Amino acid sequence: MNALVVPFALFSIEEPWRVPEVCDRVELRRASDGGAARQRTTVAAYFDDEMLTVVFAGVDDRVVATHLRHDAPLYEEDVVEVFLAPARLEEYFEIEVNPLGTTFDARIESPDGVRSTMKTDLAWTCEGLFPGVRRDGDTLDVVIRIPFAALGRTAPGDGETWRGNFFRIDRDPTLGDDFLAWQPTMRTPADFHVPAAFGTLRFRR
Repeated sequence: MNALVVPFALFSIEEPWRVPEVCDRVELRRASDGGAARQRTTVAAYFDDEMLTVVFAGVDDRVVATHLRHDAPLYEEDVVEVFLAPARLEEYFEIEVNPLGTTFDARIESPDGVRSTMKTDLAWTCEGLFPGVRRDGDTLDVVIRIPFAALGRTAPGDGETWRGNFFRIDRDPTLGDDFLAWQPTMRTPADFHVPAAFGTLRFRR
C-alpha cells in the first residue's frame, strides 16, 4: 500500500493552484490495470490548520462538462474526485469537482467494502468546500480545499495517517473514456468504490 506524505504548508488565495515546493506530485494511472493514462494528470496535497488542499494538474484536449447543479451526477462527464477515510474504511467521504467548478459531495457507508452494499448519503454537505478551476488551452488545473471541520475532524497531528484515493474521469466520445486513480482499484469495468485499495495519507508538520 503506497503512502503519500501530506506536508503542512500555507495556502495562498493569490496563487490557489500553486503547489508548495515541499509537496510530492503523484501521477494518476488507469484504474482498471495501472497502465499509462491517455492524458497525464498529477495530484499534490498539503494541509494547514483548517483545511486539506488537493491540487490536480492535467491535460484535457476535449473538455466534456455540462452539469451546473450541486450534487448532479458529475461522474457522467469529466471530473476529478477525492475520497477520504479519516477514521475507518467503512466510512469515507467523496468530493468531486468538474471543469465548470460544479461540486458533488457525499458520505459513503461501505460495511463490506463493495459497491453492492454501500450506502450513499447525499444529504451530507462539505460545509466550506472551496473549489477552483483554471483552464488554459489543453491544460486543466483544479484545486479543492476541504475543511477538516466538515469531516468532523480537527487538523491532523504530525505523523497522523488517513486512508484515501484520488481519481479522474476523462471522457472522450471518439477515443474512449479514461478512468484514472492514484491507487488503481484493478476492477473491470472501472470501479472507484474499492476502499481496500485506498493509499495512506501521512501528515507531516
